[in-house]
Amino acid sequence: MRIHFIAIGGSAMHNLALALHHKGYEVSGSDDIIFEPSKGRLTSAGLLPEKMGWFPEKIDTAIDAVILGMHAKEDNEELLKAQELGLKIYSYPEFLYDQSRNKTRVVIGGSHGKTTITSMILHVLNYHGIEVDYMVGAQLDGFDRMVHLTEDNDFIVLEGDEYLSSPIDRRPKFHLYQPHIALLSGIAWDHINVFPTYENYVDQFRIFIDSIVEGGSITYNEEDKEVVKIVNDSSNTIRRIAYNTHEYTVDQGQTYLKTSEGPLPVQIFGQHNINNLSGAKWICQHMGVDEDDFYEAVASFQGASKRLEKIAENEDSIIYKDFAHSPSKVGATTLAVREQYPDKKLVACLELHTYSSLNAEFLEEYAHTLDGADEAIVFYTPKALEIKRLEALSKDQIEASFKRKDLKIFTRTDELQSYLEEMNFGNTVLLLMSSGNYGGLSLDSLKNLVQ
Repeated sequence: MRIHFIAIGGSAMHNLALALHHKGYEVSGSDDIIFEPSKGRLTSAGLLPEKMGWFPEKIDTAIDAVILGMHAKEDNEELLKAQELGLKIYSYPEFLYDQSRNKTRVVIGGSHGKTTITSMILHVLNYHGIEVDYMVGAQLDGFDRMVHLTEDNDFIVLEGDEYLSSPIDRRPKFHLYQPHIALLSGIAWDHINVFPTYENYVDQFRIFIDSIVEGGSITYNEEDKEVVKIVNDSSNTIRRIAYNTHEYTVDQGQTYLKTSEGPLPVQIFGQHNINNLSGAKWICQHMGVDEDDFYEAVASFQGASKRLEKIAENEDSIIYKDFAHSPSKVGATTLAVREQYPDKKLVACLELHTYSSLNAEFLEEYAHTLDGADEAIVFYTPKALEIKRLEALSKDQIEASFKRKDLKIFTRTDELQSYLEEMNFGNTVLLLMSSGNYGGLSLDSLKNLVQ
């Protein structure tokens, strides 16, 4: 098949392009800007566009399918040409569904934890040599790509994102997969630019549960009241399997699972991650991995990329970087580090970077999320507000939203850099939480302070 990608440079899109290239498809693509690591990986595969930009002359009737990325606009020149020619145009999730029509589809959904749970499942399956197709939102150790597609594998494991499918398909991605085996980890309002009310956001998960194929199953976190409610309210004829946080202990900075064979040391930590582990265990059991084999494999799981990633450490100080940005993730991640290191000073630094986090009305959702830290820092840039066309925020607004009077607030990268570099790192854990890069903060200089 000949496949053309419009906006090939995205994290998900370029991984799908690499997967199809590996599968033997003829792949081409366009984009107006491509950053690393996408650029280097596409170059290595011979798939990097010769020129940046959109070129309608690339679109012709010999193309079997066009895959449209979210980075493109509705009036994209290549998209208009494809529509004019009547070509088959897929969104990213629509194409994944089409590739997996004859497979058992396992979909991991939820506002938080889905990348970690999907990564855990894939780690366990890979450890035991069980081959499956997959799509996950983070690069994993031992895996060449974030997407893998074959003709032969019976299962496909999909991370079920609730964000929109494409510029011309406004359905959430996870509505398109029609899972046989599904998991729902939790619901916490996010993406307010798309789902303006909490009720509207929750409705997307109701639709997800109703999309599970008849006779399928939903494994769900019974510690989340909203999840329990919508699972019980659904009239879909599916099996319902509840899970909760696995029993565990923490001793001198090491987390242990309680098992019938005794304490099992694991490399992840935090109540939310141990809860994720319970969900992953159930899904692996649905896929034929027994409990003992799951424990053997999960002990070596180091976490998903950008999730509580340890970037520097010395004898008494540590720096973690985490992708957390939504309120539920920020609160859970901060408490996880607090629990793991109860005797160390915890400095939590959060960047407000997304549309939701920079919205004055949504900010109130962050109340008390940094309370687990001894020192709390919030960073944002006025430029980010301008780009997203949002009203200016004041430091008083932010302080009031977080409900923390000693909150330190920075709006300039150089000032934040200086403050952190001058900080006493003795017996300290620095937790950096952001889906951005703090306006260009130098992590290398911070690493040097604790090495």
